Amino acid sequence: MDIPNAILESLTDDEYASLYYNWEAWARPNQLPPDGAWTTWLILAGRGWGKTRCGAEWVRMRVEQGSRRIALIAETSADARDVMIEGESGILSVCPPWDMPIYEPSKRRLTWPNGAIASSYSGDKPDQLRGPQHDAVWADEPAKWRYVDEAWSNLMIGLRLGDNPQVVATTTPRPIRLLRDMIKDPMAVVTKGNTFENIDNLAPTFREAVLARYKDTRLGRQEIYAEILDDAVGALWDRELIETNRRTRPPNREEMKRIVVAIDPAVTSGEDADETGIIVAGVTYEGIAHVLADVSGRYKPQEWANKAIAVLSEWDGDRIVAEVNNGGDMVEQTLRTIAPHAPYNAIRAGTSKYTRAEPVSALYEQKRVLHCGNFTVLEDQMCSYEQGTTAWSPDRMDAMVYAITELILETPREVTIKKVLG
Repeated sequence: MDIPNAILESLTDDEYASLYYNWEAWARPNQLPPDGAWTTWLILAGRGWGKTRCGAEWVRMRVEQGSRRIALIAETSADARDVMIEGESGILSVCPPWDMPIYEPSKRRLTWPNGAIASSYSGDKPDQLRGPQHDAVWADEPAKWRYVDEAWSNLMIGLRLGDNPQVVATTTPRPIRLLRDMIKDPMAVVTKGNTFENIDNLAPTFREAVLARYKDTRLGRQEIYAEILDDAVGALWDRELIETNRRTRPPNREEMKRIVVAIDPAVTSGEDADETGIIVAGVTYEGIAHVLADVSGRYKPQEWANKAIAVLSEWDGDRIVAEVNNGGDMVEQTLRTIAPHAPYNAIRAGTSKYTRAEPVSALYEQKRVLHCGNFTVLEDQMCSYEQGTTAWSPDRMDAMVYAITELILETPREVTIKKVLG
């Protein structure tokens, strides 16, 4: 909504504040809650569309309408805090001073003056949602939750308070079963939107980094235009294959013969750089590999080295393996500055990404590789990467391929017994 400066300048402080916090006056029509009876409002939209603001404003509206027990669920606890609560478009930023909730981070709780309480939860800890009851739920990025089916089932079972319990799900789409089921649900309303609807309110750096990165790519259709993509015709994996090879929880460490952390390091760092793929995987004594964790991200060399050493310790891993085609000795030197005695093996790739991945894809078909939870970005890469693709680099897929190759396809080496980490 564009309001002439002359009108704004004529308002009193109270009138200005009332207008400033009036979401209905500023929102686009498709950002407002739909009419009619519904249980789930699914917002499928591209990056920067305003999903977080919609979720936060909806929570504020429900509190004003009388909701008293609200669940805030994100991919991780950090996301719940940094995006849903404290973020630039989060709950604390949209609530007016006269109705500002008290935030207690240690209790994962917001408390409003009228007594309403919102508690935050993590999609990677679905057991947190066993027991609590709510009359409203804001689920942020459920398509990325690691244990999405279990967490969603638990939240819906607990959605049983009040006369009109509802859930709003704000997410960039992924081709997962849960979203497809919600779209078919007669008690769900689906709102779709693309990044360009909000382009005037996005920073130039965002436009350059995101729009340039995804322009004219399959993933751009997902991340910008919010399409639910089918698998690429020439990809080595498909969703059905991955889904049949999924288990809810990882095995116990005692069941694992070896665990490795595989790294596909980025050549550069910064906003426009490729990600560094960091995948944790293990193999049982029966010869079944398990993808255990994906901690990939856009890191500086010291940061990805710290992350790799940390997850090696967290998972009681046996070895770090890293691709050194581009980084050469720098990769090992970076790791050694942090953990001089960490077990390490360098991998020099002599074939194309597609050729390296083919035997690992065959292991999936033989049901010899399982995913312990959902790894949405990794799985996007696996089901999108076609032979000859040059527009983007499947860093997570590469790291996964290195890990499974090390665990199953390479000639077994003597496992280092003493794992000194620093």
